[in-house]
Amino acid sequence: MSEWVVPPSLESGDKVAVVSPGTSLAEKYPHVYELGLERLEERFGLDPVEFPTATADPEWLYDNPEARARDVMDAFADPDIRGVVTTIGGYDQVRILKHLDPEVLAENPTRFYGISDNTNVETVLWNEGVVSFYGGTLFTEFAMQGSMHDYTVEYLERALFSDSLGELRPAERFTDEDLDWADPETLDERREMEPNPGWTWRGGDERVTGRTWGGCLSVVDQQLSVNRYVPDPDALDGAVLLLETSEELPSAMDVRWTMTAMGERGLLERFDAVLVGRAKARSLDVERSPEERAAYRERQRETVAEVVAEYNPDAPVVFDLDFGHTAPVAPVPVGGEVTVDPGDERIEFA
Repeated sequence: MSEWVVPPSLESGDKVAVVSPGTSLAEKYPHVYELGLERLEERFGLDPVEFPTATADPEWLYDNPEARARDVMDAFADPDIRGVVTTIGGYDQVRILKHLDPEVLAENPTRFYGISDNTNVETVLWNEGVVSFYGGTLFTEFAMQGSMHDYTVEYLERALFSDSLGELRPAERFTDEDLDWADPETLDERREMEPNPGWTWRGGDERVTGRTWGGCLSVVDQQLSVNRYVPDPDALDGAVLLLETSEELPSAMDVRWTMTAMGERGLLERFDAVLVGRAKARSLDVERSPEERAAYRERQRETVAEVVAEYNPDAPVVFDLDFGHTAPVAPVPVGGEVTVDPGDERIEFA
């Protein structure tokens, strides 16, 4: 990609579209949805505009992928909309991509925010040279129970209102605990936090600068399987790979399969560095002790480091960054230029 566009930053009072390119949980958990809208308005001074898919029935959304694509395109094409905030992820967003007109997105660059399944739309934007943000999902960040984390607020403000995310730093504390959205009383609770030991650096020691590509590992795996939207390997020369795992809690072997497939396709050798979000190690359905969670994360680190070293031994790999499915998070740019400096253990977005 020879030319890249960072969509214009927002200002207080700007309209932001609220859309569901994946699924929607607004009907099931209206109290969570309304809290997210309230914080968009009161904490960030933005004017949320609810598009039809934002509150649509999940079964209807599944049956109408073209409607989900239309909401995304309508939001980008509307000159009054300055940002697009997704409500949640999902599992089948790949089905809307054939209904998207990439030219509409490229001709109307707008800041797009979302994690997990939203990796799909962000891949299309990447292919058009439009920077998006892996973060800023309504349910998981704006509607955080208790209150929003200061770390998340700081980096969301940068992603919304600044031209650059700037230097990334580790959060002081983190959590991967889930509180049940079905219970409205949890909106007043705070999740259990634990000290953040910081980032883990492996691999090469050379300072590199490149544009990021990637997102949720399970969606990257899906993209590899579909093989319609993954960028040409030549386009990824010198890029920086972003990866994180979801609440599906994949095993180390699951991660190895996907990473090995990327290696065999000639993708891993193209990246100059790999940035890995902290692995979520428990869910509402799977509880683990602190020791079990630590062991799970270490198995993930070892697996990714081993596979990257096999195909690209000179690439620095940084683990436990604050993006993805744990909290707090920074909405990191997808397609943004980042410098990874192992010597100073510093990561900075241009």
